Amino acid sequence: MKRILGLLVALLLCFGASAHASTLTRDEIQKYFPAPLVVGQEDDKLPIWPILKQEVGAYDVIAYVFQSNDFAPIPGFGGSPPNLLIAMAPDGTFIDVKVLAQHEPVFVDGLGPGPLNDFVQQYVGMSARHTIAVGRPNARQHGASSASTVDGVAMATASTRIINQELLSSALAVARKKLGFGAADTLGLKAVAKPAPATPLTWPQLLAKGYVKTLHLTNATVDAAFANTAVADQSDGAADATFADTYVAEVDVPEIGRNVLGAKLYAYLMAGLAPGDHAIMVLAAGPWSPMGDDFVYGAIPSNISIVQNKFPVTARDFAIERGSNGMAGMPAGDWTILKINQDAGFDPSRTWAMTLRFTREHGQIYPVKVTREFALDYALPADFFTITHATQAPAWSDPWFARKWELLVIAAMLAVLVPVLVRQRGLVARERRFEAFRLAYLALTLGFIGWYAQAQLSIVTLVGLVRTTQGGDLSFLLYDPPSLLLWGFVLVTLAIWGRGTFCGWLCPFGALQELVAWPAQKLKLRQVGVPPRLDRALRKVKYVVLAGILVAAAVSTPTADRLVEVEPFKTSITLYFVRSWPFVVYAVGLLVLNLFVYKGFCRYLCPLGASLALVGRLRVLNWIPRRAECGSPCQLCKVKCRYGAIEPTGKIDYPECFQCMDCVTIIQDPQQCVPQILAAKKRKVLVPTPEPQAAE
Repeated sequence: MKRILGLLVALLLCFGASAHASTLTRDEIQKYFPAPLVVGQEDDKLPIWPILKQEVGAYDVIAYVFQSNDFAPIPGFGGSPPNLLIAMAPDGTFIDVKVLAQHEPVFVDGLGPGPLNDFVQQYVGMSARHTIAVGRPNARQHGASSASTVDGVAMATASTRIINQELLSSALAVARKKLGFGAADTLGLKAVAKPAPATPLTWPQLLAKGYVKTLHLTNATVDAAFANTAVADQSDGAADATFADTYVAEVDVPEIGRNVLGAKLYAYLMAGLAPGDHAIMVLAAGPWSPMGDDFVYGAIPSNISIVQNKFPVTARDFAIERGSNGMAGMPAGDWTILKINQDAGFDPSRTWAMTLRFTREHGQIYPVKVTREFALDYALPADFFTITHATQAPAWSDPWFARKWELLVIAAMLAVLVPVLVRQRGLVARERRFEAFRLAYLALTLGFIGWYAQAQLSIVTLVGLVRTTQGGDLSFLLYDPPSLLLWGFVLVTLAIWGRGTFCGWLCPFGALQELVAWPAQKLKLRQVGVPPRLDRALRKVKYVVLAGILVAAAVSTPTADRLVEVEPFKTSITLYFVRSWPFVVYAVGLLVLNLFVYKGFCRYLCPLGASLALVGRLRVLNWIPRRAECGSPCQLCKVKCRYGAIEPTGKIDYPECFQCMDCVTIIQDPQQCVPQILAAKKRKVLVPTPEPQAAE
């Protein structure tokens, strides 16, 4: 056995080569965005590509394309990060999301890639400016917001949460470096206008206080901006005549909004705003209006933009009724109220600019278009707002809160199991009562830990651990709290009692085998006797399987994803046998084998059991009680051990012991234990003791 362990370590060290995510070329990206779209030149500082759409005489950037692995590679349960192709518009809206590569076990050969592709398509139209959470399957149909929630995938909760976090983290990384939002000082920023009685103010007073700002443009000013172009000197009228008079005011602030809009319209406005939303009024009093004849209520105006910290802030027309002309003294003209969502990270107490965009044309067939922008700075006192920065909890914290009652149930099960193993007299010593307890416990392991909580431990986790040596971390474990809780318990009990605590009590597939075999045992279905020499040889097969899987994982070959299918756990527990027929036949075949060769898979094939058996050799206790007579002359426990985990000498073979406690029941029962029966005839009292500690 030491040779096998040494071989595993050597192979892992030899093949621990690093792997790098593939980099897409421009031509490859163009396949995802065919004509009339055009892929521009890669950014000179970031691995992102602009997607261009040709307008008359110019190209506009409609999105930036990047790979998630270049910005936020988060390892999944296959050990390597999924890689997504993300197309994000300059305002943070997801234009498209594609899965380039993934090794999530449930999406490789389980559910298949289809559900994952459908999952990521839900992000199209959503915004990276919003916090997006993964809900339960069909969460949107049950009232969850389509702007902040995506439907989860049954049987893939943890994997979808990891993918969600990678997608959002990489998008925010690009946004911070390229698009101007998502920065640490604006992430989670919320500025709410303080409620206060409005001091009556006139329009001139609002202007004097700076609560209303104006941008006055003359024909001469505009012509100067277009000087030395093909569209110069197109103004009509005198040079000093007004071209545009534009007024700006933030009307969600009571001091401003109630005066400008009046009490009734202000109340209507505030009823449509969430706390932290902002409303910017733009009034065009001159000949030129940025709204234009083609302006659509409720849309994002094309000739008006709001900029803060040199980057645009998404502002959309509020579509409020235009029936009122506002307060006395306010100039007449077209006006709109632009709504800024609370998730934009907009801080009205810091200077921002309203930018007017004016375009002139020259020519008819292929007109030349020239655009110029004119900006107006605006800011309000910080005293008008309550400004907070939301503390962002780690993304992995969500599943811990969402699954807290599952964790409580599993923790209670573990708390019940410990005293059963520690204090063996009592429950264990009473055969019928203990059998009922064990069957009930195994049913709970299968039904709750396995099928409901989806906490079947697997060799897949060890594959993931091996792959993290090639770069990455173990954070993927945090997204599956029930499994992580079980892993913690298993590691502790491995050091104390060995492999059998998990394999005999907490493995859902092991429980399924035992529950299937129980009626067959009662019906006295004849077992197939495996010759001792063959049995010893077959027990080594699981170590060979383990070595093959870990070596394949170390060299980063897709073969590892196939080899892990030697475990029937995904088919029988994760997917409830709803899978293609070869996998179902394999899993059912192992259950049938179990009727004749008790837990044959666990004893001969299970790579997870092999890994636990290896680590379990480091346990500190030989804790199962033995008597001096065990092995010689008494062989009763050995004969009745269905796992063959008791040697002819009476010694327990802990790496092969599943802690079913049958031998403990026998040794504590004066009606079954042969030495006790003989001692009773001689009126002696025998006390069983654990066998002495010995090196494995």
